[in-house]
Order: sequence, then C-alpha cells, then structure tokens
Amino acid sequence: MTAPGTTEEILDVNTRYHDDAAATYDAKWGIDFGEIGAEQVLTKLRKVLGREVGPFGDVLEIGAGTGYFSLNMALTGHAERVTAVDISPGMLAVLEANARRLGVPVTTAACDATSLPFPAESFDLVLGHAVLHHLPHLDQAFAEFHRVLKPGGRLVFAGEPSRVGDRLATYPKTWAWRASPLWRRLMRASEAEHPGQHGDADPILETMVDVHAFVPDDLTTHARAAGFEDVGVRGEELLASWFGWANRSLEATANPEEVPWAWKQYAYRGYLAFQAVDRFLLEGRLPPAIFYNLMISARKG
Repeated sequence: MTAPGTTEEILDVNTRYHDDAAATYDAKWGIDFGEIGAEQVLTKLRKVLGREVGPFGDVLEIGAGTGYFSLNMALTGHAERVTAVDISPGMLAVLEANARRLGVPVTTAACDATSLPFPAESFDLVLGHAVLHHLPHLDQAFAEFHRVLKPGGRLVFAGEPSRVGDRLATYPKTWAWRASPLWRRLMRASEAEHPGQHGDADPILETMVDVHAFVPDDLTTHARAAGFEDVGVRGEELLASWFGWANRSLEATANPEEVPWAWKQYAYRGYLAFQAVDRFLLEGRLPPAIFYNLMISARKG
C-alpha cells in the first residue's frame, strides 16, 4: 500500500501513526542518549560537515521525534539552544520527557515543516534525521528551512532512504522473513502476536507514511531551488543496512521479551562493526545512490 494522495491525508496518517508509535519508539530503534548515541550523532554530522560540527547557537530539529539528534548535540555541547518541531504531539511529549530527564532545556512546537512558526533568520543550524521522505511538499519545506536560517547557517539532513538502496534492502528483509520460523525455534521464542507492529501503532498506517525514496539529484535540486549553496549529498550504510534489516526482520516476528540477550548483543555489535566497514572502506569510494541512506548538507549564503 502506498501513501494517500492528498496533503491533508498524508499529514493525518503521519500524525496518527507517530502519535501511536511514540511510547515505544526509542526502544524499537535503539535510540540512546549516552556515549554511544552521542558518538553516532556526531559521526553523522562529521561526515557531512567535516570539522564544522559546532557548537551551534540556535539549532532547529525538523521532525524531531523523540530528540535523537538535537538532544545528543546539546548533551555534548554542540548545540547551545535547541528548538524541536514535529507534526506529532505524541512524539514531542516523549521528547520533552527525555529532555527533562537529561536536564536539557528545549522549546517545542507541533507543526508542519512547510509552515514553521518562527521569524526569518532565527537559527544557525536546521537539521533532521529520517524526516524528508515523510514530507509531501519538499519544495515548500526547503524554502522554509532557508527562510528560518541565518545568513551563513547550515542545513543537514541524514537518514533519508535512497531509491536504489531501499530496493536492495528488500532482499535481506525477504530472506529473513522466510527464515523466521526456523530462527524462532533456534531462539526458543514464540511468534509475535502482531509481527512487525510498532508498539500500539496500526501496522497498516506504517505502510502509508513514507512518501519518497530519493536519488541524490532529487535532494540537490530541492536545496538549490530554495537558494542554498555548497550543496553536497553522500551515501551512508550499505553492509550495515543489509545486516540490520535482516536482524530487525527476524526480531519483528518474535515476542520481544523472548529474544535472547545474547542475540541482541550480537545484532547490535555486528551492526556497529558493519557501520565501521561502510564508513572507512565503502562510503567514500562507491556512488551515493547505492547506499541505504542519503545525507545532504548545504549553506545559506
């Protein structure tokens, strides 16, 4: 099933799905606000910004979810003041709870990315992770990002699915799904009541929230049309995505409480190892389009 056709339908589906998924989002995706999470975030920023990873004064995270990027940046001193927006009030409620627990001051607003409630030239950095592919009108969104950035401000988005990489990832997902009955027997885990379901979120809605998968030129075109300069796109994760999706697909078929701790450690540490292989050996040498994720950086002149 594909995303609904109208803007209102797409925004409604994304709001409802992410509201329902918010309570279990951090656990499902292994979001961490400790040393490991901070290193993951800073590594991604260094890939696209080089040494220019801050500190940034005023940082705006688009589609902030539970605060993975901006809260980790604040905790490590790379963001002085954090503002987070998301279309999902449920996600922002979890973000605010995370911020209180971590002692990070944050300003939040529930809004659409094409209509940001901030004056022009308010932020030094606008960033997001795995959000652009949910937005129905990227031209309007990039124009808003440009409007709210200060002159010389930076734009960074990571975790955006590439069209080719997404297609390649279907193979490990399919193989894992077929192997899942045998895997559950080996793990001594029973079948999940709702395989693949994201917390209380409707699994049908999960098939409808993604609007785009990109080739690098898609992102470059939108950024330049909005007036950005120094636009760059690179790929991220190839082997890590295949390894990660195979394991996630297996785990999604089992009762999560019955998946052995040893398996979880193997899957997690293996994923980090393949990330390192991708980063040091593949990402600078192979075409961005074949990687699972795309990252874009740009500057407002």
